[in-house]
Amino acid sequence: MTSDTEARLAAVEAQVQRLSDIEAVRQLRHRYHQCINEGAYDEIPLLFTEDGWLDFSYIGKANGRATLTKFFASMPRVLPFVKQFIHNHIVNIDGNRASAVSYMEARTINNGEAFIVAGRYDDDCVRQDGEWRFKSMTFEAYYTLPHNESWAQDDRFKMVRREGK
Repeated sequence: MTSDTEARLAAVEAQVQRLSDIEAVRQLRHRYHQCINEGAYDEIPLLFTEDGWLDFSYIGKANGRATLTKFFASMPRVLPFVKQFIHNHIVNIDGNRASAVSYMEARTINNGEAFIVAGRYDDDCVRQDGEWRFKSMTFEAYYTLPHNESWAQDDRFKMVRREGK
């Protein structure tokens, strides 16, 4: 094989690896929302690294798998019904690290009232033992409003206020 052919083959292999990694990070995000939508909350902490963390602003924060497990175990009480829809997922790969952005719309029930939700997820992911996991997950809510209210108002955050928030 000529050096030109070897170089082209190496470039193709690198591109295939990059595309495979992008898809794996997208699948990680999709798996998270599949767990949310199906109520498989006990599986979500396993999508994070041991020291992984999340910051959902006024909704809550969790750091480490034990705290993440408690956080997601409370979801059925806080949101007995939730369906999330993800789109515009952008992934950047840098070796064994990735950063990603995705946008979410959701329909939920909180305290017996229907809500509409929209926001943005920012993720940092790492590859550990050949698997991609969340290192950090941040959610910036654009609005969380009762279904019968418009998001064109000053107070756009009316759902799921945890203690002390």
